[in-house]
Amino acid sequence: MDTHEDYMREALEEAKIAASLGEAPIGAVIVQAGRIVGRGHNTTETDKDPTCHAEMNAIRQAAKTLGGWRLPRCSMYVTLEPCSMCAGAIVLARIERLYIGTLDPKSGACVSLRSIVTDERLNHRVEVTAGVLQEECSGLLKDFFKQLRKKKTIPEEPNL
Repeated sequence: MDTHEDYMREALEEAKIAASLGEAPIGAVIVQAGRIVGRGHNTTETDKDPTCHAEMNAIRQAAKTLGGWRLPRCSMYVTLEPCSMCAGAIVLARIERLYIGTLDPKSGACVSLRSIVTDERLNHRVEVTAGVLQEECSGLLKDFFKQLRKKKTIPEEPNL
Protein backbone atom coordinates (compact mmCIF):
# COMPACT_ATOMS: atom_id res chain seq x y z
CA MET A 1 0.00 0.00 0.00
CA ASP A 2 1.35 3.35 -0.88
CA THR A 3 -1.41 5.60 -2.20
CA HIS A 4 -3.86 7.78 -0.35
CA GLU A 5 -6.68 5.76 -1.88
CA ASP A 6 -5.19 2.51 -0.52
CA TYR A 7 -5.13 3.87 3.02
CA MET A 8 -8.62 5.33 2.69
CA ARG A 9 -9.83 1.88 1.59
CA GLU A 10 -8.43 0.55 4.88
CA ALA A 11 -10.39 3.25 6.71
CA LEU A 12 -13.48 2.19 4.75
CA GLU A 13 -12.96 -1.39 5.94
CA GLU A 14 -12.98 -0.08 9.51
CA ALA A 15 -16.18 1.83 8.73
CA LYS A 16 -17.78 -1.40 7.48
CA ILE A 17 -16.88 -3.10 10.76
CA ALA A 18 -18.65 -0.28 12.60
CA ALA A 19 -21.73 -0.69 10.39
CA SER A 20 -21.81 -4.43 11.08
CA LEU A 21 -22.00 -3.57 14.80
CA GLY A 22 -24.85 -1.13 14.25
CA GLU A 23 -22.52 1.84 14.73
CA ALA A 24 -22.30 4.86 12.45
CA PRO A 25 -19.99 3.63 9.67
CA ILE A 26 -16.94 5.79 10.21
CA GLY A 27 -13.42 4.43 10.08
CA ALA A 28 -9.90 5.75 10.51
CA VAL A 29 -6.34 4.57 10.10
CA ILE A 30 -3.08 6.23 11.11
CA VAL A 31 0.00 5.69 8.99
CA GLN A 32 3.66 6.32 9.75
CA ALA A 33 6.40 5.60 7.20
CA GLY A 34 4.11 3.47 5.06
CA ARG A 35 2.90 1.31 7.97
CA ILE A 36 -0.52 1.39 9.59
CA VAL A 37 0.12 2.02 13.29
CA GLY A 38 -3.47 2.62 14.39
CA ARG A 39 -6.94 1.57 13.32
CA GLY A 40 -10.31 2.58 14.62
CA HIS A 41 -14.02 2.58 13.96
CA ASN A 42 -16.93 4.03 15.85
CA THR A 43 -17.80 2.15 19.04
CA THR A 44 -19.85 4.79 20.86
CA GLU A 45 -22.96 2.59 21.08
CA THR A 46 -21.05 -0.61 21.82
CA ASP A 47 -18.89 0.94 24.53
CA LYS A 48 -21.56 3.38 25.77
CA ASP A 49 -18.87 6.07 25.56
CA PRO A 50 -19.25 9.33 23.63
CA THR A 51 -15.47 9.57 23.11
CA CYS A 52 -15.21 6.31 21.17
CA HIS A 53 -15.18 7.87 17.73
CA ALA A 54 -13.15 6.18 14.99
CA GLU A 55 -10.44 8.85 15.19
CA MET A 56 -10.10 8.60 18.96
CA ASN A 57 -9.87 4.80 18.82
CA ALA A 58 -7.23 4.99 16.08
CA ILE A 59 -5.22 7.59 18.05
CA ARG A 60 -5.32 5.40 21.18
CA GLN A 61 -4.07 2.39 19.22
CA ALA A 62 -1.34 4.37 17.44
CA ALA A 63 -0.14 5.81 20.76
CA LYS A 64 0.17 2.29 22.16
CA THR A 65 1.91 1.04 19.01
CA LEU A 66 4.41 3.91 18.97
CA GLY A 67 4.84 4.11 22.74
CA GLY A 68 3.84 7.72 23.30
CA TRP A 69 1.05 10.26 22.98
CA ARG A 70 2.82 12.27 20.28
CA LEU A 71 2.39 10.78 16.83
CA PRO A 72 5.18 12.39 14.79
CA ARG A 73 5.37 11.90 11.03
CA CYS A 74 1.88 10.36 11.06
CA SER A 75 -1.03 10.78 8.69
CA MET A 76 -4.63 10.02 9.51
CA TYR A 77 -7.15 8.79 6.94
CA VAL A 78 -10.76 9.12 8.05
CA THR A 79 -13.94 8.46 6.11
CA LEU A 80 -15.87 11.44 7.55
CA GLU A 81 -14.62 14.89 8.52
CA PRO A 82 -13.75 14.87 12.24
CA CYS A 83 -15.87 16.63 14.86
CA SER A 84 -14.44 19.23 17.23
CA MET A 85 -13.46 16.61 19.86
CA CYS A 86 -11.55 14.53 17.33
CA ALA A 87 -10.02 17.57 15.64
CA GLY A 88 -8.68 18.68 19.02
CA ALA A 89 -7.22 15.23 19.66
CA ILE A 90 -5.59 15.23 16.22
CA VAL A 91 -3.87 18.52 17.05
CA LEU A 92 -2.84 17.34 20.52
CA ALA A 93 -1.40 14.11 19.08
CA ARG A 94 0.68 16.18 16.64
CA ILE A 95 -0.59 14.29 13.60
CA GLU A 96 0.97 15.94 10.54
CA ARG A 97 -1.50 15.20 7.74
CA LEU A 98 -5.24 14.52 7.67
CA TYR A 99 -6.96 12.92 4.68
CA ILE A 100 -10.75 13.13 4.76
CA GLY A 101 -13.12 11.02 2.68
CA THR A 102 -16.26 13.16 2.85
CA LEU A 103 -17.07 16.43 4.56
CA ASP A 104 -19.59 16.78 7.38
CA PRO A 105 -21.58 20.02 6.96
CA LYS A 106 -23.40 19.50 10.29
CA SER A 107 -20.48 18.93 12.66
CA GLY A 108 -17.22 18.92 10.71
CA ALA A 109 -14.50 20.84 12.53
CA CYS A 110 -11.64 20.62 10.04
CA VAL A 111 -13.15 22.26 6.94
CA SER A 112 -16.94 22.63 7.06
CA LEU A 113 -18.03 24.54 10.19
CA ARG A 114 -14.63 25.53 11.52
CA SER A 115 -11.03 24.49 11.06
CA ILE A 116 -9.53 23.59 14.40
CA VAL A 117 -6.65 21.64 12.84
CA THR A 118 -5.36 24.64 10.86
CA ASP A 119 -6.03 27.34 13.44
CA GLU A 120 -2.87 29.46 13.58
CA ARG A 121 -3.49 30.31 17.24
CA LEU A 122 -2.71 26.71 18.22
CA ASN A 123 0.78 25.31 18.73
CA HIS A 124 0.37 22.65 16.01
CA ARG A 125 -1.34 22.69 12.65
CA VAL A 126 -2.31 19.82 10.39
CA GLU A 127 -2.17 19.68 6.61
CA VAL A 128 -5.68 18.75 5.36
CA THR A 129 -6.77 17.08 2.13
CA ALA A 130 -10.46 16.38 1.62
CA GLY A 131 -12.29 14.27 -0.95
CA VAL A 132 -10.21 11.07 -0.97
CA LEU A 133 -12.62 8.37 -2.23
CA GLN A 134 -15.43 10.82 -1.50
CA GLU A 135 -18.13 8.86 -3.36
CA GLU A 136 -17.40 5.60 -1.52
CA CYS A 137 -17.18 7.26 1.89
CA SER A 138 -20.33 9.30 1.39
CA GLY A 139 -22.23 6.38 -0.12
CA LEU A 140 -21.52 4.11 2.84
CA LEU A 141 -22.88 6.69 5.27
CA LYS A 142 -25.93 7.49 3.15
CA ASP A 143 -26.82 3.81 2.75
CA PHE A 144 -26.42 3.13 6.47
CA PHE A 145 -28.68 6.00 7.54
CA LYS A 146 -31.21 5.23 4.81
CA GLN A 147 -31.52 1.69 6.19
CA LEU A 148 -31.73 3.00 9.74
CA ARG A 149 -34.57 5.36 8.81
CA LYS A 150 -36.42 2.50 7.14
CA LYS A 151 -36.18 0.40 10.28
CA LYS A 152 -37.49 3.21 12.46
CA THR A 153 -40.29 4.40 10.20
CA ILE A 154 -41.80 1.11 9.15
CA PRO A 155 -44.04 -0.16 11.91
CA GLU A 156 -43.88 -3.79 12.83
CA GLU A 157 -46.78 -5.99 11.79
CA PRO A 158 -49.12 -6.51 14.73
CA ASN A 159 -49.46 -10.03 16.06
CA LEU A 160 -53.12 -10.79 15.47
